[in-house]
Amino acid sequence: MNAERKAAWILIATTMLAGMGWIFSKESIQGLPPFGFVGLRFLVASICLLPLCLKPLTQLTVKQASQAVGGGVILALALLTWVHAISISETLGEGAFIVSLSMIIVPIVAWALFKERPKRAFWIAMPIAVAGLAFLSLKGGWNSAPGQIWFLANACLLALHFNVNSKLAQRLPVLLLTCIQLFVTGVIALFASAMLESFPDAIESSIWGWFAASALLATSLRYVMQTLGQKGCNPGNAALIMLLEPIWTVILSIAWYGEQLSTNKMIGCGLILLALVFYRTDGRLFRIRR
Repeated sequence: MNAERKAAWILIATTMLAGMGWIFSKESIQGLPPFGFVGLRFLVASICLLPLCLKPLTQLTVKQASQAVGGGVILALALLTWVHAISISETLGEGAFIVSLSMIIVPIVAWALFKERPKRAFWIAMPIAVAGLAFLSLKGGWNSAPGQIWFLANACLLALHFNVNSKLAQRLPVLLLTCIQLFVTGVIALFASAMLESFPDAIESSIWGWFAASALLATSLRYVMQTLGQKGCNPGNAALIMLLEPIWTVILSIAWYGEQLSTNKMIGCGLILLALVFYRTDGRLFRIRR
């Protein structure tokens, strides 16, 4: 097996882990308060990455640290909206497809912040994605469930973080930047939990098992695998492979929770996936070869 094919399989496994992470998180918040869960999860994940970042951490300037912390604040807001959406939503698969819209929203944010005009494929992909979102909300009329709105807010915050993080990654070591942002997310989420939630007096051991899987497998291991996969894989191929995450989430949520997808929701998910594939390939997969 050549190096690029091996990297592709690593990325496929990464997307499966990401899909499983939705299940791990949903199960964890059955016994843990949502914000408290995010805080503990990302604090543990940052501690796991810390040994890999000790040397660059000692060379960090105050300005670089403040920039990394700022990115962490955005990530924290994104993760808090995400876990809140999961806690009030009955359909994880639908949520995963809405969150995947963040890659379509990224060019809009880049245009607003950095004056970077979107490429031509964006103007075709965007209305397709909006149509998909509409189908997810149609049920004899426009009925956006609260979970859908929070998932969409999460997609917008993730798009903002993606843009900011792309600039920061050019100035800081990737692992160190990630470690700091995970730590900031953990601290902010725990603070929000202390202000708004209360931990139960007793937590079942099975809940801690789900939490461990979420923190170690779906966060720390997933990030390391994604880094390895992206390092050895063509960027275009890597981007397409990462689109598997919402598909895995749908499959797992149907298998684990018996989630039902109506015809409208299936069409909506399909349109969103079509928009993402079109955008990430610049429409190349849809051109007719002569």
